[in-house]
Amino acid sequence: MTIFLNNHERELSEPATVTAVLQLLELPHSRGLAIAINNEVLPRDQWPTHQLRPNDRLTLIRATQGG
Repeated sequence: MTIFLNNHERELSEPATVTAVLQLLELPHSRGLAIAINNEVLPRDQWPTHQLRPNDRLTLIRATQGG
């Protein structure tokens, strides 16, 4: 299954949840992380249950410090 992660094509071997993709990317710590799917922000409490579909576009945004 193909998804797009920050505009980069990624192949998943099977359907997955948002949490599973984060684990695959070795990003288990979600502090300061926001996720949008197809340009709509997905609430954090839905990450473990939201099933991704082929051609979904995920945007991961990590808050950083600076000024």
